Amino acid sequence: MPTASQVATHVPPADPAHPAVGAATSLLDGYRPGDRFLATPGRTLLASGAARPVPHDRRPLDERVTATLAEARAAGQESPVVIGAVPFDHEAPAALGVPAELRIAPPLASDPLIALPAGVPGTADWRIRPVPGPEVYGAGVAAAVERMWRGEFSKVVLARTLELTSSAPLDLPAMLQRLARRDPVGYTFALPTAPGRTLIGASPELLVSRHGQQVVANPLAGSTPRSSDLAEDVRRAATLLESVKDLHEHAVVVDAVHQALAPHCAELTVPARPTLIRTATMWHLSTTVTGTLSSPGISALALACALHPTPAVCGTPTATARQVIAETEPFDRGFFTGVVGWGDAGGDGEWVVTIRCAEAEERTLRLYAGAGIVAASEPEAETEETAAKFRTFLGAVGAEL
Repeated sequence: MPTASQVATHVPPADPAHPAVGAATSLLDGYRPGDRFLATPGRTLLASGAARPVPHDRRPLDERVTATLAEARAAGQESPVVIGAVPFDHEAPAALGVPAELRIAPPLASDPLIALPAGVPGTADWRIRPVPGPEVYGAGVAAAVERMWRGEFSKVVLARTLELTSSAPLDLPAMLQRLARRDPVGYTFALPTAPGRTLIGASPELLVSRHGQQVVANPLAGSTPRSSDLAEDVRRAATLLESVKDLHEHAVVVDAVHQALAPHCAELTVPARPTLIRTATMWHLSTTVTGTLSSPGISALALACALHPTPAVCGTPTATARQVIAETEPFDRGFFTGVVGWGDAGGDGEWVVTIRCAEAEERTLRLYAGAGIVAASEPEAETEETAAKFRTFLGAVGAEL
């Protein structure tokens, strides 16, 4: 029987008829800066205290994680789990660790108490600085489109940031509460990435999960902002489902996921057409890819490394898109468009694309948002899409563009 400081490898699904009242929200309420919090549609995790860090060296990341988990087990941990973040640049250090104490609960969406409203954001005096400014970002989109028409590449994801500075110390627990309660069926996280620095956000996109032999990926690509008017919101959703530009962008990503997973799967199911998912601020084209592994030896993290970065966050061809990003974006992405998640010693785990997020440090937040640029993209529309994506986090801190 696992103790409170141990982790079960598998969490039984919540029984809708007998929801675990307060089990998940107690972990959300228990979060403090420096903890590792991750909520997924399958479980809620909260780790506190020091963690055994995954080292940064020349070995592949999944090998380093496997070795660290083995060390934790040899030191007496019955069911060690790694949790944390992987950056966009696969050569940069990851922020992954094996906590000595980890509490686990059913998903937030199964807890009736998640329906209680979060507190209203305080009246912080936010100073907001866009990097780059909207006009510069739009010019970067136009330049990328021109290069695509010349045949240099077919897609690139370009991002911009907002730097928010507060007159008061940041209240990370309150931000996390608002993010989690706004989209409890998504992937909400608050993870330390350096001393005094926290990656916090609410992503809608599962990169890959593995449970036993079963694999699931849920690529998202093609988006449109939602509307507060119901009729307009439905019209936008229907238009997205028929958009030639967005369907093409989505198909490129799904094909890349298919190609990356196929060598590892005995069976792989890829739906012919996408469906829609929604967050509080956006509609997204979504395809759920499911498969059965051909070998039990490959972990969820190894699959995530094979997939990352997908064209949904980088572009295609990947090497060219990376170069365009480096030439166009006047900042280091860090952990934005990287991966966050958990994995156990048996290879199971869930790894999520790091979007709708911010890096928090003392009184400063850096928000990130990107848009997929293809030959049919229009600078004004892509700038508006990034502004809509910012609203997920702006609403959590009581700030407006």
